[in-house]
Amino acid sequence: MSYALTQKSQVTVPKAVRLALGVGPGQAIDYEVLADGRVMMVAAAPKLSGNDNPFLKWLGTGILKQSTEDILRETRGEDCMR
Repeated sequence: MSYALTQKSQVTVPKAVRLALGVGPGQAIDYEVLADGRVMMVAAAPKLSGNDNPFLKWLGTGILKQSTEDILRETRGEDCMR
């Protein structure tokens, strides 16, 4: 099968290929040019969402109602602001 490029050099990925890759509208696809000139297309690894962020559990756990300077003085000593 062959497909023509549009004026913007775009091509529609056939439904059978999208299903094989497990991708849908808005999902990213990675391309890799192989040594023999062929191009391999794979579904891109999903990016971390807000819920997958490993630091999310620490959000809001800092010392409240203290300025940055107060926290620095407490952790580094009085002369830390020089």
